[in-house]
Formats: sequence, C-alpha cells, structure tokens
Amino acid sequence: MPLPALLFEVFTLFPEVFEPYLQSSILQRAHQRGLVEINLYNIRDWTSDRHHITDDEPYGGGGGMVMKPEPIFAAVEGVLGWPPACPVILLTPQGRTFTQSVARELAFGDDTSVPDQTRRLALLCGRYEGVDERVRQHLASDQISIGDYVLTGGELAALVVIDATARWIPGVLGDPDGVLDDSHASGLLEYPHYTRPAEFRGWSVPEILLSGDHGRIARWRREQSLLRTWQRRPDLLETAPLSKLDRKFLDQLKTSFISDEPEGSSEATGSDEPAQPPGTS
Repeated sequence: MPLPALLFEVFTLFPEVFEPYLQSSILQRAHQRGLVEINLYNIRDWTSDRHHITDDEPYGGGGGMVMKPEPIFAAVEGVLGWPPACPVILLTPQGRTFTQSVARELAFGDDTSVPDQTRRLALLCGRYEGVDERVRQHLASDQISIGDYVLTGGELAALVVIDATARWIPGVLGDPDGVLDDSHASGLLEYPHYTRPAEFRGWSVPEILLSGDHGRIARWRREQSLLRTWQRRPDLLETAPLSKLDRKFLDQLKTSFISDEPEGSSEATGSDEPAQPPGTS
C-alpha cells in the first residue's frame, strides 16, 4: 500500500474518544483507501509511576489540575524523536483561530499542490486547566484554537482539525471539486442546495436549477453565495476575492436595501422574496 498523503500523530489521555468518529463515513473510507492515517497515543503509557499520574496541582495555588510536562515530552519524543520530526500542534483556546485556509495550510504546508510524500502532523490534546507552560514554550511548534470557547479537553478540537484538513486531500471526497465549493473555501458562504422532490409541501426548487443551463446555474450559485454572505457574514466580504461582476451584484443588493425596493430577479435570489439586510437571516 502506498504511503498516505496525510498522517496524524495524536497524543491524548482519551484515545477511545476518537475511534467511533474515525471509523465512520468519509474518514473511514479515506483510511481504507490509504489516503489518511491516524495514530492514537495514550500519554499515560509514558508515565513512570505506578499510578500513571499525568496531572498535578498548579504552583501558586488555584483551582484545577495541570498536565505534567514529563509524560507529554516523553510521549512525543518516543514517537517523533528530538527534535520532533514534524510540526507539533497544541490544541488550546489560546491558539490561532482555525479556519478553512489554516486547514489547507496544514494539508499541504508551503506547497499547495498535490503532495508527493506524506504530510505528517502531531496533535497534542490538553485536559484539565491545560498543560504545563514548558510544553507550550519548548515542545509545541504551533497552537490552534477552534473558537472562542472552552472545551473539557482538546480531543474534540483535534477531531475538527483532522476532519477539515483531510477534506483537502485529493480523493478523500467523492467530488474532486467538493472542497472548493465548501463554505469559506472561496472566502464566501456556500450557495443553497436542493434535491428531489422538485416540490415539497408547496416549496419548489428554483426553476433555474431545473433548466439545464450550466452557465446560468453557475452564476445563480455565485450570486446566492454572495447574497448569503452579505446577509449572514458581511465581514467575510472585506477579504473575499471578488470579480467586477461580483461587486456589481453586491452594489445592487446594497442599493436595493437602501431604497427598500424588492430584489425581483429570480436568478439573483432564487425566490420572490426581497434581499434582506445583514444579520436578519
């Protein structure tokens, strides 16, 4: 079997958390095809005491427990050597925010083309009040947060990173262009999707999607993506790559909203409802 395109080395106190999700759906198929490999390591296996202690009280007092540095360093060095043979990413609410572009960066590194060798990443899952600061200072080469909130541990965050990053590897998704159409991949939210039946409880699929005119459908989807982003995440428009046609469409939306005139084009909105202002949908 050829080497996987993406190899995750996951260090955690609870490897059993990962298995049900990794053995399901897309990630399971990616593993079966040899595209993605995920190794789980229990940090407790690198403890040196009879009770396998991995945490202790914080110096200076305070609530909670802190993960000890010795078993974490020992686990990473035992698997990756010293210095570590790949990036070591600490999942922490203090890290840089995880985004679609960061997922692509993790999948390909500095080379955004299809990788010709295995891309190896280590994920370090914290617990309790976090890890000893010396882990952050001297072992982790990167720190990632999946949002401005706190979880019980880094395991769920690691699964998010694994899933979002693996989707970038060619062959993981059934549609080779699927990841490029995802929300945030182009800097915008994704357009709406419909499937059979064409009418459900009186709600119909936009006629343009039934037209067979792929050029008009592509433009409708682009405009829907712009509309949805303008309504729900207008901040994304500040950095999204926009064409002159995109900007013209957005100007029409803004003019329509300011003048309180309905957006009548079915190709623009996919319905007879007027475009709504940001934050109302």
